[in-house]
Amino acid sequence: MSSIVAPTGITMGTGVPRLDPHAVRADFPILGVSARGKRLVYLDSAATSQKPRVVIDALCDYYSTSNGNIHRAVHYLSERATTLYDASRETVRRFINAPHVHEVVFTRGTTESINLVATSFGQAFVRAGDEIVVSQLEHHSNLVPWQLLADRAGAVLRFVPVQDTGELDMDAYRRLLSPRTRLVALGHVSNALGTINPAREISDAAHEVGAAVLLDGAQAAPHMEVDVQSLDCDFYAFSGHKMLGPTGVGVLYGRTSWLDRMPPYQGGGDMIDTVSEQGTTFAPLPSKFEAGTPDIAAVVAFAPAIGYLQRLGMEAVASHERDILAYATERLAEVRGTRVIGTARHKAGVLSFTMEGVHPHDIGTILDGEGVAVRAGHHCAQPLMRRFGVPSTARASFYVYTTREDVDAMIDALHVVRRVFG
Repeated sequence: MSSIVAPTGITMGTGVPRLDPHAVRADFPILGVSARGKRLVYLDSAATSQKPRVVIDALCDYYSTSNGNIHRAVHYLSERATTLYDASRETVRRFINAPHVHEVVFTRGTTESINLVATSFGQAFVRAGDEIVVSQLEHHSNLVPWQLLADRAGAVLRFVPVQDTGELDMDAYRRLLSPRTRLVALGHVSNALGTINPAREISDAAHEVGAAVLLDGAQAAPHMEVDVQSLDCDFYAFSGHKMLGPTGVGVLYGRTSWLDRMPPYQGGGDMIDTVSEQGTTFAPLPSKFEAGTPDIAAVVAFAPAIGYLQRLGMEAVASHERDILAYATERLAEVRGTRVIGTARHKAGVLSFTMEGVHPHDIGTILDGEGVAVRAGHHCAQPLMRRFGVPSTARASFYVYTTREDVDAMIDALHVVRRVFG
């Protein structure tokens, strides 16, 4: 049976879309460079993804043909920039299936999105004695803002424990919830382990006690279909740079019913209705939360990044990463003394591991000498590292351009590490 050629990098054989990473790689100029005199093997996409030519061209085209400030003038360039900026917001709305375009707030990234909620939601709704539920899995960006809020408000943080597999203890989660719970803030996917958390189950349980739910989607939105209505979350945060887009742009989805009642995060231009000596009234959503001049070019170039993923199909993206993860996990077992940290039943494309007698930083350094880029450290998840009794791990993270040959190169480099350290 002959294959039908679909959008770049996708073939349709039995009716199930299949991603061809070799075809995809041709769209990413940086993957053709050398690293330390070797072929670059990029396995650090959880930190930041590489960018396809269509995104790079969109940035250049914006500055070459459309650069103007948005929402502030009636001249041609301002109107053109505004049109492109607003069109990106609608692209994001469709991508996450938000009910209303005004529920999509542009930020600088996941970190700012979470801090916005911690500040504005916290100011409006969190009081002394209230409780905020987080977990041991969280990236520091979804922990430190809540610690700061708890300190300001006199609230209490409750931590969902993590099981040996790297999965949340959902029974313990339900026991933590109470009428005092104001907010549940959990990651959709763990950046350090790849664990995919049961997001809808998390939302349903929280709503039963009247709590709002924020999901940190930084590691989910790039790798799987995200439907905020199906997830039934109140807030969803993610970053453009982890999903083929530029740095400097992020998204906060928020339900209208919450955003309307939250005070502005910052004050400045473009978020006001009227200003007088006596006070200020604020612009409607989403402008109320977008003070000042944003990174317009990044927002504009985010739309083609989303378009690229949609052409591949998020089902195909997730399927490809599951295949690569399974292959990498199997091959890692060939390297003596390695231990996988995080063996959840449902994982995204993250393989976190240690090697007996070798510090992860040494693993990362030797792999870098072989042209293989992985992350080594605590991955901004120090409570999680302590939970597993390790100071840090080496982490390989995969994406649409990752091939089995990339995995083979990493395994070959790990054998070098093993020979060096005996």
